[in-house]
Amino acid sequence: MASLKELRNRIASVKATQKITKAMQMVAAAKLRKAQMAAEAARPYSERMAKVMANISAGMEGSENAPKLMAGTGSDQTHLLVVATAERGLCGGFNSSIARLARDKARELMADGKTVKMLCVGKKGYDALKMEFSNILLDVVTFREIKNVGFDQASQVSEQVLSMFDAGEYDVATLFYSEFQSVISQIPTAQQLIPATVPVVEEEGEAEDIHYEYEPGEEEILEDLLPRNISVQVFRAILENAASEQGARMSAMDNATRNAGEMIDKLTLSFNRQRQAQITKELIEIISGAEAL
Repeated sequence: MASLKELRNRIASVKATQKITKAMQMVAAAKLRKAQMAAEAARPYSERMAKVMANISAGMEGSENAPKLMAGTGSDQTHLLVVATAERGLCGGFNSSIARLARDKARELMADGKTVKMLCVGKKGYDALKMEFSNILLDVVTFREIKNVGFDQASQVSEQVLSMFDAGEYDVATLFYSEFQSVISQIPTAQQLIPATVPVVEEEGEAEDIHYEYEPGEEEILEDLLPRNISVQVFRAILENAASEQGARMSAMDNATRNAGEMIDKLTLSFNRQRQAQITKELIEIISGAEAL
């Protein structure tokens, strides 16, 4: 059984930890609002770009002049998995859930006889995957020293992905990140970047048989739009991750603060019981000694 001094020290230690977790929860709550607004503001731009690409590419299905980023290499043997996670931990299962989704995808592809390569964006994803996939991890891109990650950093990642595709290093690229829903809900998401998957989008209130003429032609527009779309999607993933990270950290630190409070109550109860037992023992010894005299 721990002594009174040990219990007193443990209570003081847990109280200090509780103050830290409470402070981290408040900091995460302050950062969450800004990150959430940035993520929500990026969604309409990303969705509008998808609609524009859907309209432009509608008349190019099956065309021999379709850009390579849309048509692909004609094979799906080699896959590049771009795993975007956070640079820091203490945010619950946020990083591990993204890494788990990428890990399951890699195992599935390998079981089908595919060649898999990985590019990590964020230190925590690299730490989670390097043990099992060290032989296929090509590189890790970190922005730990950058306070506010912006479109320039997303462009840096997209340029690396595009240069690898131009060099013929892979056939299919998939981006993994966490889509922010709420403080307690972040959804791990896999999105194919290359070849570009263009959803069929129908605008409400518009006629179904509207045809557009583009100047310059669809091929020239897509040649510029497809690389930009990859940068946009990577940037959106970074923003979604930033909001998801703060939400997950806020929730995790709140749980840690509550657990610390419960532990303090239990330790305090044990301390009081042991102190009472010690006082009772001393009183018995004093009374026994007095009766012996």
